Amino acid sequence: MTRTDLIACPECDLLQRALPVPIKGTLRCCRCDAELARNHPDGLEQALALALGALVLLGISNLYPIVGLSVSGTLVQTTLAGAVRVLFHGGMWPLAILVLITTIVMPVLQTVGMLWVLLPLRLGRKPWFAPQVLRLCHQAESWGMTEVLILGLLVALVKLAHIASVVPGVALWSFGALMLVLVGAHTAFDPHSLWVRFSDVRTTGGARPHLEPPIVSGPITAAHCGLLSCHDCGLLTSAHTRDHALACPRCGATLHSRKPASLTRTWALLISAVVLYIPANVLPVMYTSSLFGAENDTILSGVAYLWTSGSWLLAIVVFIASIAVPMLKILALGYLAFSTQFHSTSAPKRRTKIYRVVEFVGRWSMLDIYVITVLVALVQFKALATIQAGPAAIAFGAVVVLTMFAAMTFDPRLIWDEAEHQP
Repeated sequence: MTRTDLIACPECDLLQRALPVPIKGTLRCCRCDAELARNHPDGLEQALALALGALVLLGISNLYPIVGLSVSGTLVQTTLAGAVRVLFHGGMWPLAILVLITTIVMPVLQTVGMLWVLLPLRLGRKPWFAPQVLRLCHQAESWGMTEVLILGLLVALVKLAHIASVVPGVALWSFGALMLVLVGAHTAFDPHSLWVRFSDVRTTGGARPHLEPPIVSGPITAAHCGLLSCHDCGLLTSAHTRDHALACPRCGATLHSRKPASLTRTWALLISAVVLYIPANVLPVMYTSSLFGAENDTILSGVAYLWTSGSWLLAIVVFIASIAVPMLKILALGYLAFSTQFHSTSAPKRRTKIYRVVEFVGRWSMLDIYVITVLVALVQFKALATIQAGPAAIAFGAVVVLTMFAAMTFDPRLIWDEAEHQP
């Protein structure tokens, strides 16, 4: 059996034969159900067409106003970049940078990265710096949050409708279309097939051409065989190869048998998130001043406002995204880190699924940040009414980022390392 016949699961490290994937099918790990590969016919052509559409929609979405607010003949409009600028000039530069990265920079990087790779292929050429660009797309995927922004805009519109007349802008509709187009492009874009297409590396750095599985009781993992699996491109590399002992020979990424200091980093990020979670929910997230006086709003009071105004569905969505999800993420990551720290061997598959859910829902906690961004940018009527972001907004944004980093630093393969000791 050659090493090119094998694939290591990125979540449990199990070595498996790379079987042919049926059309529109998905290859999953036989131990933890993680996705290993998929087969979308004409996927690259579809991804190219959708990426071109996304580039056009990105230009429209960032050049035209998202929404306007009309009060006594005065119309205030804002673009996404304009909202970021208002936050920055208001002293909330950490929040402004976070919104800028997650709603403008990362979607642009993902779209341009896909086009950089797919356009030359369509013309029959090999793209320049293809491994570096694919790695960048892989890293940026978790931080592009267009779909969360759309939901945040809808919540902001409900709140604005109780203040003045809302005038939807061109960018509001283009952002909705952009969300659908980006989802379609990411679904059709298959990095695994591109890695195989670009790479001349077919074996692991000139090591032995055949793999002799070690004598072990239980499943055989890449670590058992002295192999390292690249988290960016999936290539199996010998841990004893001299030429590329620490770097992937295909994409250049740093290789580790397990993420270095995984539990230590996870605990540090998690404890920081717990500390900041308290001021994020206790301190004011917004300051509202109007002719009727001043008011300080917390995240919970914002949910109560939506509920009492009749927007029950949005109130439930905001409560889940802004209060329940961050708390459940902290509890779930704490459970995973604690059970792994104390060498628990119980229910490894269930714990891996919990980790997968935590990774998926992490971005949705940004909902309240986007609501605040739109409200602060639009409600600036000086003597009539103004809204400013409060200190809880920065604390809450930090909680979201810290929990996302905590999930990224946690290595789910550690769960299975302990389980393998069981017969």
